[in-house]
Amino acid sequence: MPYLLITPTLLATAFLLLYPLIRNVIISLQEFGLPQLVRGDAKFVGLANYAHVLADPEFWGVVRRTLWFTAINVVLIMVLSTAVALLLVRLGRWLRLLVMGGLVLTWATPVIAATTVFQWLFQSRLGVVNWALVTLGFEEYRDYTWFADGEATFGILVTLIVWQSIPFAALSLYAAMITVPQELYEAARIDGAGAWRVFSTITFPMLRAMFGLITCLEVIWVVKSFVQIWVISQGGPGRATTTLPVYAFQVAQSLQRYDLGAAISMLMVVLLVLALLAYFRQLYRQEREA
Repeated sequence: MPYLLITPTLLATAFLLLYPLIRNVIISLQEFGLPQLVRGDAKFVGLANYAHVLADPEFWGVVRRTLWFTAINVVLIMVLSTAVALLLVRLGRWLRLLVMGGLVLTWATPVIAATTVFQWLFQSRLGVVNWALVTLGFEEYRDYTWFADGEATFGILVTLIVWQSIPFAALSLYAAMITVPQELYEAARIDGAGAWRVFSTITFPMLRAMFGLITCLEVIWVVKSFVQIWVISQGGPGRATTTLPVYAFQVAQSLQRYDLGAAISMLMVVLLVLALLAYFRQLYRQEREA
């Protein structure tokens, strides 16, 4: 009976997740462009698409940019989320509820809506950011076009993704922190331990697995970020914000090379899995040593 009850969920999961993955693998092994999409006569070419992608210097440039983009975002998310979680632990009841309500509202904001708001904030002539900077005396930002500068656009996207990611990570860490026995903190304070000493010797070691899990989830979230980048910059200007998901979409849609787009997306999955396996291995080794 238990297996019978979970069968519908398993079937739905297989249809929504497993089938697209298998289909993507098949397309990546075929010659699959617009003619094949129309006629349906795609032929298998083995690993030729993967060889083509791996031999392209532009692909490796996008990989490096994706790794850099992911590293910046994940570090900022984890540092700020930890700070917010520690703040929630120390706040009084009503202030804590107020901050948590703000986090939940931020988390519940649709991605497209949040991205559109950020576009308005940084709009060149009517944007609040330019108005505030000019009001503070920075005249060089009058009518400044943020989205024409690659580094500025990169920074805006980092800010947007970090802002969207903090609520989940902060609330998860807060929920874990309140499970740590208070007696340990009291004993540490009696011994004269400061805030950093308490965190590094009690909080983090006891919640190492939770920190590792949230870090992995945030890595996945950041790597697969597509909507924010596409809506704001479509990978520009000058490919300054082109990450692997955007690059795969550009190749598949602009060049109508769905086979190469599928190969790029599968390589992204492989790179992500390898990075997470290496992280989990290091985490497991630290757990054993502890």
